[in-house]
Amino acid sequence: MEVIIYAVIAFSALTAGTTGGYFLRLKALRGKGQRMLRDAEAEAEVIKKDKMLQAKEKFLQLKAEHEKYINDKNARIIAADNRLKQRDVAMNQRKEELTKKQKEIETAKKETDAIRANLTLQMEKVEKRTGELDKLHQQQVEKFESLAGMSAQDAKNQLIESMKAEAKTEAMSYINEAMEEAKLTAQKEAKRVVVQTIQRVATEAAVENSVTVFHIENDEIKGRIIGREGRNIRALEAATGIEIIVDDTPEAIILSGFDPVRREVARLALHQLVTDGRIHPARIEEVVNKVRKQIEEEIVEIGKRTAIDLGIHGLHPELLRLVGKMKYRSSYGQNLLQHSREVANLCAIMASELGLNAKLAKRAGLLHDIGKVPDDEPELPHALLGGKLAERYKEKPEVVNAIASHHEEIEMTSLLAPIVQVCDAISGARPGARREIAESYIKRLKDLEDLALSYPGVMKTYAIQAGRELRVIVGAEKVSDKDVEGLSYEIAKKIQDEMTYPGQIKITVIRETRAVNYAK
Repeated sequence: MEVIIYAVIAFSALTAGTTGGYFLRLKALRGKGQRMLRDAEAEAEVIKKDKMLQAKEKFLQLKAEHEKYINDKNARIIAADNRLKQRDVAMNQRKEELTKKQKEIETAKKETDAIRANLTLQMEKVEKRTGELDKLHQQQVEKFESLAGMSAQDAKNQLIESMKAEAKTEAMSYINEAMEEAKLTAQKEAKRVVVQTIQRVATEAAVENSVTVFHIENDEIKGRIIGREGRNIRALEAATGIEIIVDDTPEAIILSGFDPVRREVARLALHQLVTDGRIHPARIEEVVNKVRKQIEEEIVEIGKRTAIDLGIHGLHPELLRLVGKMKYRSSYGQNLLQHSREVANLCAIMASELGLNAKLAKRAGLLHDIGKVPDDEPELPHALLGGKLAERYKEKPEVVNAIASHHEEIEMTSLLAPIVQVCDAISGARPGARREIAESYIKRLKDLEDLALSYPGVMKTYAIQAGRELRVIVGAEKVSDKDVEGLSYEIAKKIQDEMTYPGQIKITVIRETRAVNYAK
């Protein structure tokens, strides 16, 4: 350090350039260097003491940690030693117990050997005694056989047969009791389901009759409807097949006919004719044809709306048309569409109660009476006809069987069939829902028309005046004027021989010739 200081002083003196100043500065610098040296030594001493203190503290810290580590290790060694001692104690105890058990097993073995020897002796005695008993038993059996005149095998067989008969009787009794109990339970459950189903559906019964009243503003219109010499009213009756009664009833004309579709066509046609004011035979036929098309469109729309209301999808368009046609058909006085909607809702609820497919049940319920509204009216019960229609239009086999078998004409093969049958009965059995007289009346009128229509040359037939008159329209090119009288007689004779009806029926055969040309 001094060498460096002196070198610095010498360098400073050289740069100063004067000798006197050199020594003075040298002296001053030497004193300053000695002070700095003393300060540096003092500072070094302080640093040395600090380092010594830090080293001492570090040593003490390491010593404490080492002692702690040693103590922990000693503690673990002591704990391990204790566990070893405890294990040795447990092993000694286990060894003593095993020794004790071994002694007990040896003792039990000696006792078992003694018991086995005793049992062997007893078994020899038992076998000897059994042999003596077998001989005695054989002697007794031979004695009993000689007394009874029957061998032991025969007696055994007889006893077995007797026990079989007794067991069979008891089993049948048990089965009958179980069956009765099951029937009672099933009846209670069935009553619960039916009652709940009826309670959850409340519908109104719409009863159709065979008369429609057409209201008019004044009685002057009656004369225009009748026309000159009655030609308008005759043309209207011939075009619609409805009897139009114009009597003294104020501001009303009565439309009589058993077919609701025809009555509706006549009512709408009359309404349009009266509103338009032009009433003549040609206009009447034009309006009636137009109204028929409107009714057909309305029937299709009713079918679609009914399917949407009930949530039934994918019905064939022809089935939708038949469903709409139900609105204009009654069953024992009960509107057929209303009845079918009610049966569909009942079927859905009952199927849900029984855990079956509610959608299929509702579908079968809606379609179960479509056989009552076909276009061709074949000679089949309506249930079988409805099943054939459903099958033709690709309905599922369960639905087809439910429709065809709901009056038991064929065997029921699905669980939907009895549900449809029961719900049909529920809907029709409500007080006031049906009228048997109205149904038989409509069927009689329909049979009248079908009977007359079966003759060759007959084009249209209309049963009017509540079935007291049958109007038969024949083709002029197929039936001559001479044949008209004979045809009327033959139809009357066949009706008289084959049908039952009150009073008498008037048969009117109408033959007309038309010449139609167009001016272009």
